[in-house]
Amino acid sequence: MAVNEILLAEPRGFCAGVDRAIEIVERAIAKFGAPIYVRHEIVHNTYVVNELKAKGAIFIEDLAEVPPGATLVFSAHGVSKAVEQEARDRGFAIFDATCPLVTKVHVEVAKLAKEGYEFIMIGHKGHPEVEGTMGQLSSGIHLVEDVEDVHKVQPAQTEKLAVVTQTTLSVDDAAEIAAAVRARFPAVREPKQQDICYATQNRQDAVKIMSPQVDVVIVVGSPTSSNSNRLRELAQRLGTPAYMIDSAEELQVEWFDGKARVGLTAGASAPELLVRQVIERIKALGVVAVRTMPGVEETLKFPLPKGLKLGDAAAPPHHIS
Repeated sequence: MAVNEILLAEPRGFCAGVDRAIEIVERAIAKFGAPIYVRHEIVHNTYVVNELKAKGAIFIEDLAEVPPGATLVFSAHGVSKAVEQEARDRGFAIFDATCPLVTKVHVEVAKLAKEGYEFIMIGHKGHPEVEGTMGQLSSGIHLVEDVEDVHKVQPAQTEKLAVVTQTTLSVDDAAEIAAAVRARFPAVREPKQQDICYATQNRQDAVKIMSPQVDVVIVVGSPTSSNSNRLRELAQRLGTPAYMIDSAEELQVEWFDGKARVGLTAGASAPELLVRQVIERIKALGVVAVRTMPGVEETLKFPLPKGLKLGDAAAPPHHIS
């Protein structure tokens, strides 16, 4: 049995925060000239990072690698207060490409901390978004990665306790962990709107609908991409074999043995170009039809920072958020 149909998930690929972050780097290069320094990968996608490197972006982790007076962009994942302060102290011109939905979490943390709250953060240790959010405060944020961690966490007090979430988690896992937090700390304060971003939610919802209809799921995304990893795990959990690939070259012919219908999606940091290349590669196996599922249409667009919009003054201000 050969592959005879590709079912394309809708929505898939770039979200508004990723679009904005990439555009910030491209506009900064166009306006101020190469090189433009970027702290951490602007988004977690190998192709995107390599494309921006070719245009003149230099990706760094340590601000000591950035020369004085240079232009610096913070990645879409956000940074800690310490990194932000160090960048200011070093006198860089700063453009903040932090996703506004991550900034929303930072603002919530700052507001509630002033009211005396401690926090439980649901997220993956070491992920740059988690480091950025936890780094909004010098103490008082406790990271939990699973339900087991919830039973071990020891906040200093429980009268004022709030929960926040990494924006790119599995919706189902986060809900399970949040339920464990509520069970242990019934008075915990939760965000008015969930912290998991609309794009993460929509892409996972699409995979939930698609997986039962296909024989194998392919997720286009880089190994470091949290939301892409969650899509692959979700399909597997629903009983459909699933593989994550960084590019069409990574496809293995044996994945399609006996598989008539292939489901294809892409994480929020993966460009549509890569999806098209994967389609062409699978078509070589004899596929005859490519069908796009009905799905949520995403129209959200985030504004660019001041100083990068068309017609803004040529010299960047000292700090732009």
